[in-house]
Amino acid sequence: MIYSPLEQFEISPIMIYLFGDPATTNASKIHVYAFTTGMLCLVTAVVALVVLLEFSTHSIKVVPRPWQVLAEKVYSFIYSDIAIQQIGRGVNLFFPLIFTVFVFVLMSNFVGLVPFSFTTTSHLAITFGLGLALFGGINILAVNIHGLRFLTLFYPKDAPLALAPLIVLIELISYVFRVLSLSVRLFANMMSGHALLKILISFSWIAFSQAFLSVSGAILAIVFCVMVLESGIAFVQAYVFTVLVCLYLKEGLYLH
Repeated sequence: MIYSPLEQFEISPIMIYLFGDPATTNASKIHVYAFTTGMLCLVTAVVALVVLLEFSTHSIKVVPRPWQVLAEKVYSFIYSDIAIQQIGRGVNLFFPLIFTVFVFVLMSNFVGLVPFSFTTTSHLAITFGLGLALFGGINILAVNIHGLRFLTLFYPKDAPLALAPLIVLIELISYVFRVLSLSVRLFANMMSGHALLKILISFSWIAFSQAFLSVSGAILAIVFCVMVLESGIAFVQAYVFTVLVCLYLKEGLYLH
């Protein structure tokens, strides 16, 4: 039997809750809620993140333990190499958001690398929802700060007045499509990488079941290399996602 490499991205219900008695209630008033594999992995990522951060920082020592060193390195990397570098002044107010976005996306990516788990960031609905929430919040903040001056983003200074309608239209379209580029980039990279892993592991299993041990061993070695590559991609995608959020936030704060 041949299984599709895309089957791993199917969302399956784990528990189903039914509100309303089908025997006595109108069918249109019966509500069905399900706790799915996607929800489970999202909860797992959040819980794992909270536990790791709490374990790393609950007793700070002058001579840090390995977990404390790791937490400090991650914090320093996000603050110095992402937040300060991309936004600069005034970053402290928004650093908790930036830190949360980075570690959440990173942990969600890593949870998806665990065998038989579910990759939440490989679903466009989830990445689009996250991107839309962040992009919408940034725009609300920008309007609150600048008011109507926010509209100057869509008309560059010293641009020819005769081209104003065309320039505004192009700028508006490119601005709106930012939320798509933010979400599709993360979704596409995580989905393609996991699909490749599934295909290679399937080839390895078929070769092993047919007693082609040398072929199976070679494919497993390739799988290991791809897994290492996927771990790097998981980190890079979290970095790129956070950098883009910082760039959009900076533009909303300073209109440039």
